[in-house]
Amino acid sequence: MQWKNSATRYGHLSLLIHWVVAITVYAMFALGLWMVSLGYYDSWYHQAPEIHKSIGILLFIIMAFRVIWRFISPPPKPLASYSRITRISSSIAQLLIYIILFSILISGYLISTADGQPISVFGWFDVPALFTGSATQADTAGDIHLYLAWAVVLLSLLHAFAALKHHFFDRDITLKRMLGFNPDN
Repeated sequence: MQWKNSATRYGHLSLLIHWVVAITVYAMFALGLWMVSLGYYDSWYHQAPEIHKSIGILLFIIMAFRVIWRFISPPPKPLASYSRITRISSSIAQLLIYIILFSILISGYLISTADGQPISVFGWFDVPALFTGSATQADTAGDIHLYLAWAVVLLSLLHAFAALKHHFFDRDITLKRMLGFNPDN
């Protein structure tokens, strides 16, 4: 079992983090859309945001580890068949996804702690409220959170379509590498 990335292949840890983050982001997006539609007397009105916040903090920890892991175990080299524009656009898209995800997580934190209360992560530990006091903090951060959530979903769909394009039109191993198949076989 190959945990670290090689020059030609993603390791199992990188693949696991990639897919856990992808699934979590879509689940959080769906949860967010659902919970803002809840009425005050709905039984999930108070529970859904607490779940959303807890998962958001855990996702932040995973994303921080993911960035560190990229330095410990750099991703495989781009395929030689990639054009210059493909290499540049891929790098820009990946960087944007990282920036947007961290911005979503930070804005979620700012929404959740605007009242000065810490975030309880499933009752396991609390994350203190460090930045409070602005009368519009929750509203401003909420607007940013919403727009960036849509942006990351749209950008990740573009990312997925690019992987499918590589698989079905370019007939290269890009998608196979991200699904964990050994490109050497």
